[in-house]
Amino acid sequence: MEIITVSLVTCPKCGHAEKLSMAMDYCQFFHECAACGTLLKAKEGTCCIFCSYGDVPCPPVQKEKISRGE
Repeated sequence: MEIITVSLVTCPKCGHAEKLSMAMDYCQFFHECAACGTLLKAKEGTCCIFCSYGDVPCPPVQKEKISRGE
């Protein structure tokens, strides 16, 4: 299975969605919405903004799921 490195992140405040590239080796904790300026922060229980607001989890989480056979 191939690791996906782009996620569609949707702002919970205004609904704006934007495609963002994800780093392979670390999680991104913050992102400023390009439309309304809201600072997106990782939700409690998730590692990053991609796992909180994206349509694809971050590469480290994807790798973990692959190693578990999910």
